[in-house]
Amino acid sequence: MQTKALGKSGINASVIGLGTYYFGGGDGTAPPKTQDIMKIIHSALDEGITLMDTAPSYGFGHCEQIIGKALKGRRDQAVIATKCGLWWQDQRGSPNGQKDGKDQYISLRPDTIRIEVENSLRYLNTDYLDLLQVHKPAIPPEETPIEETMGCLMELKKEGKIRAIGVCNVSLPQLERYDNAGDLATNQFRYSMIHKDPELDILPYCIENDIGSITYMSLEQGLLTGKINFERKFDDHDWRNNAGQWLPWFKNENLDRLLNMFSLWEDLLDKYSCSIAQLTLAWSAAQPGATHILCGAKSVDQVISNAKSGFFTLSDTEINRLNQDINNLGDPI
Repeated sequence: MQTKALGKSGINASVIGLGTYYFGGGDGTAPPKTQDIMKIIHSALDEGITLMDTAPSYGFGHCEQIIGKALKGRRDQAVIATKCGLWWQDQRGSPNGQKDGKDQYISLRPDTIRIEVENSLRYLNTDYLDLLQVHKPAIPPEETPIEETMGCLMELKKEGKIRAIGVCNVSLPQLERYDNAGDLATNQFRYSMIHKDPELDILPYCIENDIGSITYMSLEQGLLTGKINFERKFDDHDWRNNAGQWLPWFKNENLDRLLNMFSLWEDLLDKYSCSIAQLTLAWSAAQPGATHILCGAKSVDQVISNAKSGFFTLSDTEINRLNQDINNLGDPI
């Protein structure tokens, strides 16, 4: 498995990371069985995936607790990245809608951050967090200044409770302020073949300032696996039944264009004995500045498949060819 540093932190982690949102359940779905999650985590470690990304809000602590159980005796093999800022224990912070029946707030106040960190340390059964990320930027009316939030995170780092600091889902001006206010190691954001907006400003800034980029939705909810076609039927509760309303690539006329693009890559699939999903992830990991790629997994087979993407490297010629095909694809109709 290829590894890269998490920005300036000096912490090396696998280029393919395990995203654990699914483990918390929610969004109308029940969480998987604990024993199944633990098998997935153990398989990830066995396959060389060391980066584990989670958050307190994934199942309101449930996800972190299972990860803590799974890593018992293997803590030193994992790089744990969790988050802070989504708050539901009381009304501190700014209202941010509901999640699974609970009112949710964005709170980047030092007092709530410290509570979250202590909870995460306990749930994850560890005495340090490798990476603590601000889950979402502050919003009005209680918009904690970035400098105040970063000051708290720097104190936690000096205390040894966290090893590195990251942010998620921030704008370029917000990223710059976080970077100027302390030791910023990473930035997490959505990035894929069909969502390349970060190339305009976020990725160049990260490259120039040695900030690691942790990307999510690289497979775009299954669209970039090659497995979703016109015959694919989703379960009644699956939100992808209506995904075309906000992700137009799910519409048949756009899906047809994606499938045609995938058909151009048969020779690469044969050369690397890989799937469309694995080729997509390898492309993502090869993009300038995209240092770590998060992938969810609902089974041991999926995590093994995802891991393979971190074991082969596309040539410059192949990357340029894929980029040309992606550019020719254009925007969705």
